Amino acid sequence: MFKQNTAHLQSKMFGLLNSLPDAMQKHAKESEEYCFYQIIFCNINEKLFAPLFSDIKSRPNASINALVSAIILLNRNQWTYKKLFREIEFNILTKIALGVDELESMPFCEATLFNFQNRLSDHFIKTGENLLECVFDGLTEKQIKKLKLKTNIQRTDSFLAASNIRNYSRLQLLIEMIIRIYRVLSEEDKTRFTEQFEKYVKKSSGQYLYGLSSSDIPHEFEKIGQLYQWIEKNLLPLYAPLDIFKTFMRVYMEHYSVATGNVELKPTEQMTSDMIQSPDDLDATYRDKNGKVSKGQVINVVETAHTENPLNLITDVAVNANNMDDSVILQTRLDKLIEKTPDLNELHFDGGYGSFENDEKMESNGIASIQTAVRGMEPAVQIKIDKLSNDQYKVTCPLQSVKSKITRKRHKAMFDNSVCQTCCHNQNCPASLGKTHRVYYFTHKDFLQKKRRQAIMNIPIERRKLRSNVEATVQEFSCRMHNKKLKVRGYFKTCIFAFTTASAINFGRIFRYLSNNPDKFRSFFVFVRNIFKEQLTMLDYVLEI
Repeated sequence: MFKQNTAHLQSKMFGLLNSLPDAMQKHAKESEEYCFYQIIFCNINEKLFAPLFSDIKSRPNASINALVSAIILLNRNQWTYKKLFREIEFNILTKIALGVDELESMPFCEATLFNFQNRLSDHFIKTGENLLECVFDGLTEKQIKKLKLKTNIQRTDSFLAASNIRNYSRLQLLIEMIIRIYRVLSEEDKTRFTEQFEKYVKKSSGQYLYGLSSSDIPHEFEKIGQLYQWIEKNLLPLYAPLDIFKTFMRVYMEHYSVATGNVELKPTEQMTSDMIQSPDDLDATYRDKNGKVSKGQVINVVETAHTENPLNLITDVAVNANNMDDSVILQTRLDKLIEKTPDLNELHFDGGYGSFENDEKMESNGIASIQTAVRGMEPAVQIKIDKLSNDQYKVTCPLQSVKSKITRKRHKAMFDNSVCQTCCHNQNCPASLGKTHRVYYFTHKDFLQKKRRQAIMNIPIERRKLRSNVEATVQEFSCRMHNKKLKVRGYFKTCIFAFTTASAINFGRIFRYLSNNPDKFRSFFVFVRNIFKEQLTMLDYVLEI
């Protein structure tokens, strides 16, 4: 049964904080943990999590705000779960951060925290709703409102988040699947089918591979293909419900083709980046970005970037397969970003985000696209296109400026050939040479692309390098990843890392800002106390009923 945690709103007379000596109380209330309690813990909307629990009267849930806050602290401090529970049990400040008012109390046990994350995963699979994303959005909305941050100018960037999996070669992955299939067989079947599995299961997949010579490898692929076909025919009907057999069939279909009963290894050219990289992470995809190979996901972040803001906060986080192009990621997030920050009118990004679809969407929403780099080669001759009306454009080259005309499918600009002959760029001009004119054909897509590429020159110089600071935000994420690898596997666990880390980063920025501005610190917590009063009033009203 779902129950909100409101006990922390009224501290006990002899509670943990009140029982401390005055000097310690003062230091505790100035601590990062107490600030965390007020900014994060007290502002988590627990009602979001009601669907995870039964509607009928039963044992109430553990405190949701404590569970969510603990996950944020885990990723903020890069703790292990063992370290987290040690801190909760013995560190007074950690107890304060989680709203615990008794020294001997624990807000939840380890099993409760893991079961809670499983419930979040099940809810996401069932509904597509990530509740931790909802928490992040709710916290950020309140923080931006209270700090009066301007959100009309923002910047974005992405980074690879490799999964914590072993790097398998193609052959090693195929052998690993045979070993794992054997592990789930009953003891009776292991004995019956010793002949089929014996040579693969005596060693690890890596050790088996090490014993092969280069001339053995083609024959090994053939033998494994025949064994896979045998497993499909003889074992799949017996063990089909098991997840490992579902994984096995996916690997089988990805690497082999079966025609007229013959099993053939698919050529390397037919391998795709979304094929299974490891049986331990079915969501991980392959990407080679600028010579850096990664198997996992990609995390995209957007943050405020107005020069008048005293600090900037992350406004949007998205986790996608790492083989998804940055432009597609932005396309899928634009509507969400506009919904959260409707005043957005300038977005800074690098060359990977540009696309016609994004240009159209941003033009229709009045958002200026500020691209700081160009994907591909720079044109030898710059042709500028300005829109005059819905069906006419002004086209400018280094020496001339003309109005366009409409053709059946495109627009065209006709430049005087006599002028073009005197131009030092005429050998590289993109316009087609005619008898009396050079003709330049273009579409609305070309106009939007050029508008995006030239937009950075239309803003003040001090705003032209705003995007680069988002790389510091990326570093705040990646510094929590050893060798650019996450500690977790799978899409949903990557989402937990991304959203809770973003919440932690925003909190850290706010705490540092308030600590350096004591007058702001006091006014901020007047706002927090007013929230408490509202919650207490609501609680009293409920009790009266």
